[in-house]
Formats: sequence, C-alpha cells, structure tokens
Amino acid sequence: MRPLIGITGRKDTSARLLGSPLYAVGQTYVRAISHAGGVPIILPPMMQPDDWPILLDKLDGLLLTGGEDIAPELYGQEAGGWVAGTDPERDASEMGLVQLALEREQLPILAICRGHQLLNVALGGNLYQDIAAQLPNTLSHAYVPGRPMEDKVHTVTLEPDSKISHVLQGTRYEVNSAHHQAIKEAGKGLRVVAYAPDGVVEAVEMPNHPFCISVQWHPEAMVPKSEEMWPLFYALVEAAK
Repeated sequence: MRPLIGITGRKDTSARLLGSPLYAVGQTYVRAISHAGGVPIILPPMMQPDDWPILLDKLDGLLLTGGEDIAPELYGQEAGGWVAGTDPERDASEMGLVQLALEREQLPILAICRGHQLLNVALGGNLYQDIAAQLPNTLSHAYVPGRPMEDKVHTVTLEPDSKISHVLQGTRYEVNSAHHQAIKEAGKGLRVVAYAPDGVVEAVEMPNHPFCISVQWHPEAMVPKSEEMWPLFYALVEAAK
C-alpha cells in the first residue's frame, strides 16, 4: 500500500480572479512524493490544535516545505529589517503539528528550506535572520530571479557517518540555493551534518529518530536534472511504509 505523505502548504494570491486567495504547494514537491511511491496530501496552513492528532493518526510521513520567513519571536529574537514577511497562522499551524509529530517519535519527516528552519525552531534552535547582513563574506545563498531552480550554485559537504550521507551514498554534492536565512544554533536533539563551503549549515538530522532529515537546499526542484537527489524521497516513502 502506498503511504500517505502530508505536504505543508502555503497561502497564495496569484489566482486569476483577483482577491481570491488560495492554499497551495509547489508541484515539484507533490510530483517528487508521487514519483517516489507515496500518496501526496496537501496540508493547509491554518490547522488548529484539534486537527493535529487527527492528521497524525492518518499520515504515514511528513514533508515540510519552503516559503516565507518564520517569525523571529518564535526563536527569541526581535525582527530586524531583513525579515521579508511572515505568516503567523502558518507558523502556528506547522509548529504545533511538527512538535506533536516529534513527541510521537515515529513519523518520518523530511524538511526542506523553510521547513528545515521550522524544524530547528520547533526544537528550540534559532536562526540567522539574514545571511548577507549577519555573516559577512559568505557565499550568495539567496534566490536570484530568473535563475532556474535546477541550477547548481555551490557544494555541500556531508558528514560521512550521517544518515543523509548513507541515503545519498556520498559526502559531497552540488546543490541549488534559494534562501537568505540559515540555522544559527541547532535545536535539541539535532545534529548538524552538512555545511556549505562558507560554513553555513545546510543539513541537520535527529540521530535518535527513525527518520528525520532536514536540508536547506531544494532537492525536489533538482530531481528533474539531478537524479542523485531522488534517494531522499525514496527513503522518506520507504520509512513511511
């Protein structure tokens, strides 16, 4: 039986009918899960506490997706001038879901970009609000308008004894990049397992969890041209079985 994988959605106002807001998720996430053998289920970014246990009782796995910045108040900081925009409703919706999922200790989780940062904050970690402003002389990690998301921007080096290295069967990869924030201090139970050449954290995982892997880059956008990233999604779906 194909496992149900919940994919966190976001708010969208790009509908042709102006003033008609949507809940949506990038097709690349959905197609990656489907291709890997899972049944993708889009989760709206407005779930309430009563919804979390109902969802987790039904889901076999969870994919935390990218999107807007997380409110700095959630990791003990005041917002600087670099925060590009937040969605408190989505923050609360996903934070509660993730924290309950982690308490249950079994649900496989793959976190990507914003999801990677959210996982860290949910476990008590914090973030650099803007890499360029707070970490001078680092690489340019931010999204460049017009640059295809499949394009590889920099390398990442994985710890050889990490779960992600075992899944991908390697320790050095070229990846894309579309973020201006990054993990500063890792949350409780998380191990930093990958860095960019400038020292920016690119992946974390929970060694004591059956499957909880978190990456800053966008493997779902790379897979059309980089088959080396498919194992992340195969591994999530396999763990969800």
